Formats: sequence, structure tokens, C-alpha cells
Amino acid sequence: MTDDLRKACEVLERGGLILYPTDTIWGIGCDATNEDAVRRVYELKRRSDSKAMLVLLDSAAKLDRYVDEVPDIAWSLIEVADKPLTIIYSGAKNLAKNLIAEDGSLGIRITGETFSHKLCEQFRRPIVSTSANVSGEPSPSVFAEISDVIKSGVDYIVGYRQDDKQAARPSSIIKLEAGGVFKIIR
Repeated sequence: MTDDLRKACEVLERGGLILYPTDTIWGIGCDATNEDAVRRVYELKRRSDSKAMLVLLDSAAKLDRYVDEVPDIAWSLIEVADKPLTIIYSGAKNLAKNLIAEDGSLGIRITGETFSHKLCEQFRRPIVSTSANVSGEPSPSVFAEISDVIKSGVDYIVGYRQDDKQAARPSSIIKLEAGGVFKIIR
């Protein structure tokens, strides 16, 4: 895993794309502060950039760096979540502009999975995490289901966990709004 982490960080630093395991399904990742890298992810997925992607962080303590105001309820939701939870926050900041939705929101998940957590920690910036599929196609639940189009479109494929056979599932998604109002998306 150490070699994978080093190589993945090198690719991210250069603005490259990685294919990596997360706390949910395999993801396509890039530096969430690099507009060119984010554009490449949209192109690889053949996805409109009006459909926002989420980012991973290794610690909830870093949320204030990327969100204008973290609603109090967010801290409680993160603390009690017993499975991966993506929260959509208003007022995203300090990230690639083409990553942020038109309404200024962005989905952020605090990852606890070993590899993605260590990767975020070592890279020290948020990492894009979007399903490893072309837009409109089913999300792969294991590495073996990822298409060759996606594999050939990234700059580095992480070896760690490629042999896992346990089908993974996407995270729950909650959108938070002013005054503690929230909407369950998935």
C-alpha cells in the first residue's frame, strides 16, 4: 500500500487522474483544487460539468477550509453516521471552480477507509471521488467491473484492493441548507 500511496500522490501532484478504492465504490480521483484535472475527469466520464462531483477529506476538522459555514447539524450527522455519508454543503470555497455546482454547493465525505483516508492525509488537499464509470452506465461494485475506457483514461491505477470481491455500495447523500434544514437525496 505504501508504494501505491506514493505513486498516487505523485500523479495527483502533477494534475493526473487516479483510479482508486474508497470507503464506497472504486473512484476516479484528482486534485480537487486543480481545474484542468477536474475537467479531465468530466471528459473521461463523458459527463456535463453542471453535474457536480464530490470530494473526500480525511478529517472533519478540515471542513471549514472548504465550506463557508458548516451547519451545526453536520457535526452531529458525521459523528453518528454508521456508514459512508456524503453531505452537500452550501458555500463551497478554495476548490476548482468547475467542481462546484451552479448554486455554490459541493458534496464532501469524510473517508474512514484505510487507503483513501491515508491518501487524503498524505496529499493534504481534497481529492475528487466520482464513480469509475462513463456517465449513464452502471457504477461498478468491484474493480473487475470497471470498463477498459475508464482504466485507459487514468494516469495511475491503484493496486491495493483490486482483488476484493465484496460488492461495494455508494454512500448516503444528505443536502444541508441554512437553518439546519436538510434533504435526504439517497
